Amino acid sequence: MSLVVTDLSKHYGALPVFSQVSLNVAAGEFVAIVGESGVGKSTLLNCMAGLDSWDSGSVQLDGLDLGRMNDDQLARLRREKIGFVFQAFHVLPHLSVAQNVALPLLLLGQPDDARVQAMLDAVGLGGLGARLPQQLSGGQLQRVAIARALVHRPSLLLADEPSGNLDPGTAAKVMDALIAQARQHQAALVLVTHSQAASARADRVLTLTTAGLSPVEPSAAPCKP
Repeated sequence: MSLVVTDLSKHYGALPVFSQVSLNVAAGEFVAIVGESGVGKSTLLNCMAGLDSWDSGSVQLDGLDLGRMNDDQLARLRREKIGFVFQAFHVLPHLSVAQNVALPLLLLGQPDDARVQAMLDAVGLGGLGARLPQQLSGGQLQRVAIARALVHRPSLLLADEPSGNLDPGTAAKVMDALIAQARQHQAALVLVTHSQAASARADRVLTLTTAGLSPVEPSAAPCKP
């Protein structure tokens, strides 16, 4: 697996969001992207998933150029190769926990109850598959979102502030589950975050500004636990 972003730039009208962003992420690597609010971190993540467009540059996943794909091809690529963990969870309230996690497999025409249960066990929700989302805590809901993003074993895992709305203890557990599952399945993990505790666990930390991405100096970054 390889994610290659080359000289990516995006504007809203005359307002630049980011410019000349380049990034390579290898299988099993965890890259955290930090930066001030409004600088375009979530937009960049959406571009990596083919959910948003850009003005110049390219995004390639496993050698496939997302900018040359139509909507149907992008949807198929996301189903097969990308997992996305949203800050707001985006679970479906009328479906059980297990049904929410099973959705990516159903969209691929590959239902697998055993894999769904194994994924719920892996994120600490093994006994909660029959519950509805409104019966869960925020930390549990985020782990549902992680399980759903990973159940189809994507090559690329994108996470947008997955611990942003959680207390420190629950946030640590959510990050434990996210990192452990990404490492186990050798998914490339790109995390957008304001959390110093979360970014400290990454293999690389990059700062996004309107001028692009720059590495955070090791001496300025907290050590991994």
